[in-house]
Amino acid sequence: MSSCLTPDFSWRRCRCWPLLLLAIFCGVGHAATDALTPQRDKFMLVWEAAQRAPEGTWRKLAEGLDDYPLYPYLELADLQRRLPRLQPDEVRTFLDAWPDSLPAQTLREAFLFELARRREWKNYLAFYSSATHNKELQCDALIARGASGEHVDFEHEIQPLWLSKATLPSACDELFSAARTHHKLGAELIWQRLDLAAAAGNTDLVASLAATFDEQAQRTAAEHIALALRAPVAALDQATTWPDSAHTRDALVLALERAARHDGDDAQARWTKLSAHFHFDTTQRDRVLHALALYPAASYVPGALARLEALPASADDDATREWRVRSALAVQDWAAALKALERMSDAQKSDARWRYLRGRVLVKLGRKDEATALFAGIAKEANFHAFLAADWTDQPYVICSAPAQMSADAQRTVRALPGLVRAFEWFMLDRLREARREWDYTLAQLDPAQRRIAAAVASEHGWYDRAVYTLNQGDDLHLYDLRFPLARRTQIERDAHNAGIEPSWAYAIIRAESAWTTDAKSGADAWGLMQLLPGTAKQLAKVEKVAYSSATDLFDPDLNIRLGTRYLADMALHYDGSPWLASAAYNAGTDPVGRWVNARDTLEPDFFIETIPYKETREYVARVLAFAVIYDWRLHGDAQSLASRLPRVGQAYVPPPADAPRKAVVCPATQSVAAPEAATAATLGPK
Repeated sequence: MSSCLTPDFSWRRCRCWPLLLLAIFCGVGHAATDALTPQRDKFMLVWEAAQRAPEGTWRKLAEGLDDYPLYPYLELADLQRRLPRLQPDEVRTFLDAWPDSLPAQTLREAFLFELARRREWKNYLAFYSSATHNKELQCDALIARGASGEHVDFEHEIQPLWLSKATLPSACDELFSAARTHHKLGAELIWQRLDLAAAAGNTDLVASLAATFDEQAQRTAAEHIALALRAPVAALDQATTWPDSAHTRDALVLALERAARHDGDDAQARWTKLSAHFHFDTTQRDRVLHALALYPAASYVPGALARLEALPASADDDATREWRVRSALAVQDWAAALKALERMSDAQKSDARWRYLRGRVLVKLGRKDEATALFAGIAKEANFHAFLAADWTDQPYVICSAPAQMSADAQRTVRALPGLVRAFEWFMLDRLREARREWDYTLAQLDPAQRRIAAAVASEHGWYDRAVYTLNQGDDLHLYDLRFPLARRTQIERDAHNAGIEPSWAYAIIRAESAWTTDAKSGADAWGLMQLLPGTAKQLAKVEKVAYSSATDLFDPDLNIRLGTRYLADMALHYDGSPWLASAAYNAGTDPVGRWVNARDTLEPDFFIETIPYKETREYVARVLAFAVIYDWRLHGDAQSLASRLPRVGQAYVPPPADAPRKAVVCPATQSVAAPEAATAATLGPK
C-alpha cells in the first residue's frame, strides 16, 4: 500500500483512496528544492486521479494547482477519458482556455477522430485544421466535405494522398473507394502507386494494390512484383514461365537486385540466362548491372573490382564509385585506388574523407609533396579526417568554439514561453516522452536565435540531448560547450579510470550512442546512455556486483555508465587495448570485426576502417574517435593525437602517460569550421 504514495504509482495496481487524500492534503514528504516542488508532487497524484479515479474526483484534489504550468493536462486527462460522450462546447471551452498549445492540439485531434467515428461531419469540419500532417485526419476531412455537399477536387486533393509509397490509414480506403466508384482511380494511377511502393520495399502495399486491378493480366504482373519483393529467388525460379512484358521485367529487375545482395554469383548466372529470354531496356539493364557489381564489392568477393571497372557509365553512381575505391584499398592496389578517386563526382571529391584518402594514396605512390598540400588544406577543418591530416603535417587541431549569443531580454522571452515551461516541468518530473512532445511542438514555432536560447536553457536543466539535436547546422556547430556537454564528469572520470579506459573515449561513446538521451532505446534492444543490451548488462552487473533487475534499470545513468565503461574496457582487452577496433566491436559485435580482421589485418587502420562493409560502423568509428578528440580538448584544453589512438591490428595500445606530448588546439581568426559529425570514415596519422 505504501507504493501509492510515490509519484509514479498506478491506479490499475492500487485503490488506496484514504492514503491518496492524505498524500495530497498533507504533502508527500519530499523536501522542497524550488518553489514548484510542492506543486510537482501534488500534480503527479492528481494527474493519476484525473486519468483513473472516478470522474470529477480530481477537481476536489487540485486545489492550489490552478497556476501550475501543467494544469491543462489535468483537464485534458479528464476530457480524454470522457471522449465518447464529449460535446463540442466542452472542447471549445478547453481550446479557448489554452490556445496554440500542445494540450489543445492533442484534444482537438482526439476529438476529430471521435467525430469521424460518430460521422458528425459538420462538427468535424468546424474543428478541423488543414495544418495537420495526420493522413487519417486529412482523409476524414475530405470525406466530411463530400458528405456535406462540398466539391472535392480529385487531382489536387485526393490524388496526392493516393500517390503515397506508404500504407495509409483505413479512413483513406473509404475515400479511395469512392474515387474508384466515380472512375477516378484507373489502372494507370494504381501502377504509379504500386511502383512507388515497390521502390520503397513496401511488399504488403504492393500485394494489396495488386488485388485492385480489374484485368487479370495486370493483377498477375503486380503479383509477380510482390513475389519479387517477398521471395526474390522463388520469383527468379518461376521467371521462365512469365510473359515478356514491361511489368514482368520490372519484377525480375527487383528480384535480381535483391538476390545479388545475398549471392552475387548466382544472381549473375540467372541474369545471363534471363537476359537472353527477356528484352530488358537500358534502364532495367543498368539497374541489374549496378546491383551485380555493387553488392559483391561490399562483400569483397574475388573479382569485385573488375566488375566495378566493367560497369557502363550509365550504370555508375556515387555508391559504385565509393566501392571502387574501397575495393582497390582492400587489395592495396594504390594505382587503381587513385584512378577510382579521380572518377568520383565533384561532390564526393570535395568531401574530407575522399580528399584525405587521396592524400594517403599519393603518399603510397611516392607523391608526398602533393599529399602534404592536400593534408594542409583538410587540417583547417574540424572533423575526423581533418584531425588526422593535422597529425600527418604536424599542425595543431583547429576547433573554433563560440558561446551562444543571447541578450537578457531574449532569454527572458524564451524562458517564459508556456510550451517550454511545460516541457521543463515534464522533464523535472522525469516524464521524458511528454517533455519531448512539448519541446518539439514549441521549438517548431521558434526562430534560430530562440532555438539556441532554448537549447542553452535545456542544458541548464540538465536536459543535454536537446542541445545536441537542436544545434546541428550553420553557426550553431561552433557551440561546442552545448553540443559536447561535460555532464556527470565526476562519475564518468571515476568509472572510466576504474575500468582502465580514457574518460574522453567514454564520453565519446555516450555522445555517439545516445546523444545524452537517458531513456534511449534502439530497435536492436539497446538501452540508455551507452546503449547496452539487457543480457550484456545482466552479466556485467554480476561482475560489478551491482543490483540489476530489468532492462528499465538501464535508464538510470549511474548504472548505465558504470556498466557501459566496464563493457567498453572488455572490448578494448579483446583487441589489445585498441580504441578503434573496440569501438567497431561496440557497434557491430565481435564476430563481424573478427571476420574483417582475418580478411584485411595487414591494412593500416585508416584504410582498414574505410573498407569496413557496414556503413553504420564505418561512420560510427570515425564519429567516436573524432568525438574523443573534442572531449579530450573539452576536458584538458588540448588533446591526445588522434593518430596515437590508431595502432595497427595486433599492436598493443596503452593510453599515454599524463606527461606525454599533446596536440595544441587553435582557432585562426578567419577560420570556418566543419562539424565533426560530417566525418564518415576513420583515418591514420603518421607513424
